[in-house]
Order: sequence, then C-alpha cells, then structure tokens
Amino acid sequence: MSGELQAALDALAAGETIVLTGDRLRGGDIDFCVAASRITPEAVNFMATHGRGLVCLALTPARAVRLGIELINPGREHQSGRPHGRSIEAASGVSTGISAADRAHTIAVAAADGATASDIVSPGHVFPLITAEGGVRERPAAAEAAVELCRLAGVGDAAVICSIMRDDGEMARLDDIGNLVAEHGLTVASLDRLLEREV
Repeated sequence: MSGELQAALDALAAGETIVLTGDRLRGGDIDFCVAASRITPEAVNFMATHGRGLVCLALTPARAVRLGIELINPGREHQSGRPHGRSIEAASGVSTGISAADRAHTIAVAAADGATASDIVSPGHVFPLITAEGGVRERPAAAEAAVELCRLAGVGDAAVICSIMRDDGEMARLDDIGNLVAEHGLTVASLDRLLEREV
C-alpha cells in the first residue's frame, strides 16, 4: 500500500478531515472527506466554511436500502449522473436541522450500526449519495473513493464529503488550497492510488 494511501487511512481512523483528488467524473474537482462514524459539528462547520460545496453523506447501496433511501431519479431521462438520494434529517434530536450540530447528528444517526428508515425523516438538510456497488472501479468518483477509504480504515461504510470552491466561487484545484492544507495539516489522497491498489 502506498504511503499516501496509508496516511489517508490513518487520518480517517483518527477522525480527521482529508482532501480527496482524482474524481474522474467531475473534471478534477476536489473534496473534503471525513468518516461518517467520526463526524463532529466542528468537521461539518469546517467543510461548510472552507469547502462551500454541498455537504453530502456517501452511502453503500446496502445501507441506503436499510435506511429506505432510493435514488431521486433512477431512470435514464433527465439523469445528471449524480447518485443523489432524497435529503434526510434525524427523526429526533434536531431543531432546525441546518446547524452544524444538527447535520452532524443526522449523519451520525444514519451511519450508526443498526440504523433503519425509522431513524430518519425527509426532506432534510443532509444529502445522501448512493455509491456504486463496484466502488471506484465501477464509478471512479469521490463518493465511492470516500466510502472505500473509510472501509479500509476500519471506520464504517459511510463517509461525508464536500466539494471545495475557491474564494471566487469557482471549483478549486489542489494548487488553490495549498495554504489551507498546510495551515490545517490536511492529508491529501488521490483516487488514483485506490485504483492502483492491488486487491
């Protein structure tokens, strides 16, 4: 296993937020990623503040089924290629649902062992992404990479990701966030390392 990949696994296991690169379906966009099982209000706030994209919960198909979440548009017509499920909220323990604490709670509830459809309601302020069964080899995108990294790190089968924008609102590239990476000591992992990994 590459040193870069191991560093990412260690960071995820420690509850840290990492940067994911190499999404092949979004023209090089980059994302923050943290294990859903390690989510905190601080992590959600960090993503919302420094990422500025949509905070999404990447789920395996099996977990999505247990939670009763289906793709919003499973057909071919008007399909964007983004595997969004209906938005969710924890069934209890939230107020407005949009605060960092409320979103972290919803994520923790959905990612918990034994979580079922009765634990969540819709619509809400957390946006699920239902990953491809075959992982990054079937769909080489950030959601699949995030879930696969969390599984390899032993921290569950769900991940929180958030795409990163520049200050001017354009989508960031790794070169754009060098200072942020250095300031917060963020680990960077490429989807390419997962694809190169021997199974």
